[in-house]
Amino acid sequence: MQYRENPGNKDQLSILGYGCLRYSKKGTAIDQEKAEREMAAAVEAGVNYFDTAYTYGGSEACLGKFLAKGYRDKVKIATKLPHYYIKAEGDMERYFKEQLERLQTDHVEYYLMHMLNDIAAWERLTALGIQDWIAEKKKSGQIGNIGFSFHGGATQFKKIIDSYDWDFCQIQYNYMDEHTQAGTEGLKYAAAKGLPVIIMEPLRGGRLVNALPKAAKAIFASAEPHRSPAEWGLRWIWNHPEVTVVLSGMNDIAQVEENVRIASDATADALTEKDLEIFEKVKKSINQHMKVPCTGCGYCMPCPHGVDIPTCFAAYNTRYTDSFYSGMKAYIMCTTLKTNPTNASKCRQCGKCEKHCPQSIAIRQELKQVAKKMENPVYKVARAISKRIGKY
Repeated sequence: MQYRENPGNKDQLSILGYGCLRYSKKGTAIDQEKAEREMAAAVEAGVNYFDTAYTYGGSEACLGKFLAKGYRDKVKIATKLPHYYIKAEGDMERYFKEQLERLQTDHVEYYLMHMLNDIAAWERLTALGIQDWIAEKKKSGQIGNIGFSFHGGATQFKKIIDSYDWDFCQIQYNYMDEHTQAGTEGLKYAAAKGLPVIIMEPLRGGRLVNALPKAAKAIFASAEPHRSPAEWGLRWIWNHPEVTVVLSGMNDIAQVEENVRIASDATADALTEKDLEIFEKVKKSINQHMKVPCTGCGYCMPCPHGVDIPTCFAAYNTRYTDSFYSGMKAYIMCTTLKTNPTNASKCRQCGKCEKHCPQSIAIRQELKQVAKKMENPVYKVARAISKRIGKY
């Protein structure tokens, strides 16, 4: 196993982290015995960063039971505060205390604001006193490092980064999200400020392995050296020196063994020009199904009416290049579940954006299509549920 250093506290973090969202199930519950075998194999191979969250059903408790069997000192726990449930200052302590009980520990090394997608959400938490609460927890040693996980555009990401003295951050990043969400721009921005960057969705939940178009699979299959699509995808991320840890939701011993093998020799700046050309061919194959030729450059922004145009287009394209589910998930998470929503239906057809688009995209017309296709009955139900349970 290789390690990359957290420049803030000199922690040596395994470049492969264990994502605890996708444990195998036995019926409707997590298969504890199977999960423990897989986690033990990972720890024995040198994985020392485990990522979970309050809202990952049963995950914190599963991890806590495992760590209590003699593994706690070998692992750094990362878990997340469901800040969207926080209505008063006392809620922070209540949720955190419950998390410690689930995890069977008295401290968490890496603690995140879960899905902190816009600056307004952080300002709301600040008004509730969260900065004082964090300071007290860090002083007591109950929290080692404070960070946030993020789904949204690069502009909001940088605003959040600049709003507080964060210790680390977590973003979605893979060869298909190079110019979407926080993207390479956000990755480099955070790293330049000395923040460790933790990567989630490196293979888009396995879809960059199992759901690739046949043509894309054929490109990888014919490439030299011979590597699986998963290995190509992971090596692309570790090729970036700004990346600290790549999370993988491993739920099979074979996955653990393959990922550990790759993590044993994948280094930054190791991919050749020929290797990088392979990714361009794969992306071209996937992007043949794109609906809008948006590059995510952001020249169309800011929208005077609050639409996050690049993010809307990215989610819309994902629906057709990946899957209906992943596109809708991205759209809801990145535009709607915000203090101030940025979805396509907010467009007022003013046309200001089109004057600055280097791709000459008919943005107003395309946003109409996005609103029509993405703000469908599934979207409306998800939005209603979110409002009902008090998110944002």
